[in-house]
Amino acid sequence: MRLRRTVQAVLTACATLAASAGLVAAGTSSAQAATPLPSRVFAPYFESWTGQSPAQLAAQSGAKHLTMAFLQAATKGSCTPYWNGDTSKPVSSSTFGADIATIRANGGDVIPSFGGYTADNTGTELADSCTDVNQIAAAFENVITTYDVSRIDLDIEDNSLTNSGGIDRRNKAIKLVQDWAATKGRTIQFSYTLPTTPSGLADSGLAVLRNAVSNNARIDVVNMMTFDYYDNATHDMAADTQTSAQGLYNQLAKLYPSKTPAQLWGSIGIIEMIGVDDFGPAETFTLANANTVYNWAVAKGINTLSFWALQRDNGGCPGTAGNDNCSGITQNTWDFSHIFAPFTSGSTVNNDFSVSVSPNSATVAAGSSTSATVATAVTAGSAQSVNLTVSGAPAGVTATVTPGSVTAGNSATLNISTISGVTPGSYPITVTGSAASGSHTGTFTLNVTGTQPGNDFSVAVNPNSGTVAVGSSTSCLFFKSDA
Repeated sequence: MRLRRTVQAVLTACATLAASAGLVAAGTSSAQAATPLPSRVFAPYFESWTGQSPAQLAAQSGAKHLTMAFLQAATKGSCTPYWNGDTSKPVSSSTFGADIATIRANGGDVIPSFGGYTADNTGTELADSCTDVNQIAAAFENVITTYDVSRIDLDIEDNSLTNSGGIDRRNKAIKLVQDWAATKGRTIQFSYTLPTTPSGLADSGLAVLRNAVSNNARIDVVNMMTFDYYDNATHDMAADTQTSAQGLYNQLAKLYPSKTPAQLWGSIGIIEMIGVDDFGPAETFTLANANTVYNWAVAKGINTLSFWALQRDNGGCPGTAGNDNCSGITQNTWDFSHIFAPFTSGSTVNNDFSVSVSPNSATVAAGSSTSATVATAVTAGSAQSVNLTVSGAPAGVTATVTPGSVTAGNSATLNISTISGVTPGSYPITVTGSAASGSHTGTFTLNVTGTQPGNDFSVAVNPNSGTVAVGSSTSCLFFKSDA
């Protein structure tokens, strides 16, 4: 199974190794303990190599928390992580420090993520690159104190999943950092982000967790990358997310038999790839999928909901697979973020829809016809079946809607016909959409013009002729009748 993360990291050949003593000093410096993350958090990935401001995109999208991708060594063999392996972006307050402060001021936070597909395939993932467990731990500690974070994510894919030395060093370093944090009065979480199958982690991912258990390294959250299955099958991505998570739950229950069901679900995270993933259209995560996954995630009480990546949350490249800048489907900018954002507070999204009529009025002569489009749209949750009915048509006017039932998001046609004798006037005609979530209406105003019956008459004379002698007379009757 090929698992690919489209990360365009900048690798710089001229890296400078930081002195071990300097890293340890930075990592063990004293700082106030970071605020823990919420027990449920939506934290999409931010592609940090783009030059964009994470604080600005967080504000625009409504995603208060971000997973910052990625930290890695600049060259294989180095023990110093940089953002995207770029030596011009060191771990320091000058790199993203101001943005992170703004994000926190707006009620959010960040999760620095080590690794990623590029690092895992170039030997620059920190524990693959560095053979000194103490220096790996010091690098983690430096990130924690520099940015005052409460969680570090470790994105382990492809070659890093088979590097047994790196796996063991990484987990030993986690244990060292957890012991260090305890002495500093800090609570620090570690999450693993791992590729998955539709039925749970592959054995290579499980091996990472087994090694963590053997090293007494506490893993607080296991994030599953529920995409890029590469099995040449057509997938319902929402359904596969749920079966994959259930598989992980069963696997974690064996690894951690003392945990309760709530604790197990509370240690699971989901990472979607919105729109068309790297494999192609057969693995497309839709907006409807997002609503389904959202409500399932709330109901199960999972810990983290995320997606790759914030910069992809727009419809700028319909039909394109695995683009870092757009989702590959038709959507509005930030549609996925808006669906997932309430997860941090844990509220359930209820299905809802709207009804509108366009044009919303027309003027016709008595005896004529007209039509309009009845549009429905999903305003919350998932699309549902909507029954359409019409009311308010006066005598002499027939109004129908075809078809009489649509799935929210689709349209129907309002057809109106009048007879010649209809009374002129203005008539509001109401289209009502009814669904399981309730009813909504749209109004169409029909203006009828013409001569109103009863306001005209005719005159007849009977008989209409006569013959009389000179000096005689005759008579006739005048008849008035309505026209």
